[in-house]
Amino acid sequence: MRVKALVLFVVTLALAGSAWAAGTETLLWSFCAQTSCVDGNQPYGSVVADSSGAHLYGTTYYGGTNNYGTVYELANSGGTWTQTVLYSFLGPSNSDGANPFAGLIMDSSGNLYGTTQYGGASNQGTAFELSKSGGAWKETVLHTFDNIGGDDGSYLYGKLVLDSAGNLYGTTQQGGKFGGGIVFQLKKSGTKYTYHLLHSFATSASNSYQPYDGLVVDPKNGYLYGTTYYGGVIWNAGSVYQLREVSGVWIYSVIYNFLGDSLGQNPYGDLAADSSGNLYGTTNTGGSFNLGEVFKLTPGANNSWKESVIHSFSGYANKDGAYPYYAGVTVDANGNVWGSTYQGGSSAGNNLNYGTVYKLTAGTYKESVLWSFGTSGDGYYPIHEPIIVNGKVYGTAYVGGLHGQGVVYEIVP
Repeated sequence: MRVKALVLFVVTLALAGSAWAAGTETLLWSFCAQTSCVDGNQPYGSVVADSSGAHLYGTTYYGGTNNYGTVYELANSGGTWTQTVLYSFLGPSNSDGANPFAGLIMDSSGNLYGTTQYGGASNQGTAFELSKSGGAWKETVLHTFDNIGGDDGSYLYGKLVLDSAGNLYGTTQQGGKFGGGIVFQLKKSGTKYTYHLLHSFATSASNSYQPYDGLVVDPKNGYLYGTTYYGGVIWNAGSVYQLREVSGVWIYSVIYNFLGDSLGQNPYGDLAADSSGNLYGTTNTGGSFNLGEVFKLTPGANNSWKESVIHSFSGYANKDGAYPYYAGVTVDANGNVWGSTYQGGSSAGNNLNYGTVYKLTAGTYKESVLWSFGTSGDGYYPIHEPIIVNGKVYGTAYVGGLHGQGVVYEIVP
């Protein structure tokens, strides 16, 4: 375990009064790839916060002691953020995970759960837990994915999700009986988890396949929802699916097929659900300008759903974001929608394609670009959506910063 401290204002970038940058950004941490650094580098996944908001946790894809990635903590004490590497992945030769692409989730006891894209005995990914005992963190591999026999998944891009009973759910982008990916459950019993395959996606347009994202649990009924990058009956533009448990059997259904063009296509990112059961997400392309969109799905009678495109990204020429890529959205308690884009934006009046952080105000869904990445010393290319903690926005960009290897940022809207 390594600890490093960073004075809060390593770089603070503000453009007050700008019509397109409505927030103030502070870099909380800049990752380093030099041999003298073991703090990880290239944080693809976003962060998760504890209940106090003073501790942030995340993953890096590379770096650490073995260069297979890390789990890290950022702790705020009196305005100074201190970074601690909680775990460095050992890699496949040790049956451990390697290269975590997604972020983490935390349970009510403070345990952390995540996935790795590679590693494990077959180098096809793992699901893991980090638990704290005293001052030490211990990693436990909950499941090693091994699709050699066709009855398991392989290669995890999405984060896990918890239900009210403490069960974990996730997806793999490949594997399963038909090769198009799976949805799985890690069912909790005491301190143990039992693996169950809930659904295998078939690699045909009529069935939908390749779920890159994780899942969201409907807070009202416990149903699971996710997206697939391909499929959708007609245009192979992706879909939104539902899984519900009835008498111990999981029933799969596609609730929306993307139609391409202005209605969006190819969703990568995580969905979000509000308290009324509406679903929100992004598509990487499509929309009015073919630069991606934010959509809302509203439930109706007999499990019918209606799509509304609530924002189409228009790119840096219009000082807007473009291509949400793996970034889904976060919905706060007031119904505001927050997210990031991989490209687009306009920094200091320059047309730079380094990405944005944005807010869609509830009701009207009018967009405010809170930050455009790319100012000198800043991070750029955020891949996953930010989180909202005590009115502030926290997230990661996987490159840029003081050492060029990614950052954790804070934005005050």
